[in-house]
Amino acid sequence: MPTGVAIRDPRQQLFEAAERVLLRAGPTALTSRAVTEEAGVAKGVLHRHFKDFDDFLTELVRDRIDRLASRGESLRAAAGTATVADNLTGALMDVFDTVGVAVVSLVIARDELRARLRALGPPGIPLMGEAARMLAAYLAAERDLGRVTDDADVDVLAPTLLGAAHLLFADRESPAPDTASVHRVVTTVVSGAVR
Repeated sequence: MPTGVAIRDPRQQLFEAAERVLLRAGPTALTSRAVTEEAGVAKGVLHRHFKDFDDFLTELVRDRIDRLASRGESLRAAAGTATVADNLTGALMDVFDTVGVAVVSLVIARDELRARLRALGPPGIPLMGEAARMLAAYLAAERDLGRVTDDADVDVLAPTLLGAAHLLFADRESPAPDTASVHRVVTTVVSGAVR
């Protein structure tokens, strides 16, 4: 990057570049050099905004978690509308969009990143744990409205839904499942809990 040329929101520019590298080549190809080359900036730009590359990756995942938090708010607000299965299907399609699947792979592949994220948040696999809590909160809201049975264990249903959906999306080499496939899984998992 030539001296004196301003970069608009360099953190976001670097995050977007990292996501493109992840989607194109997977977590093993994600290096500071790959990110800065993809972003079209000098190598020093990343280190001016982050302590080191693991700090950058931690913030990349936390940015994704923050986006998930706002999705969780809209999901809880949807309680009582549409069907429970439709709302859960939409949420899972959002969690496991192409970038989401790539970020989960990145978290699983990098021990140092996982350790840093765990130090900042709850136990479990970062991003997946937050997604499970989002689904559980939604199911609890539906239970309060009477659309989910009183005895439904939402803290078991949520990770079950998440794990079943992740199995559909996990293969980066195959096309993502369609909405109908995800809906079929959701309907099966929650069949005993939805009124």
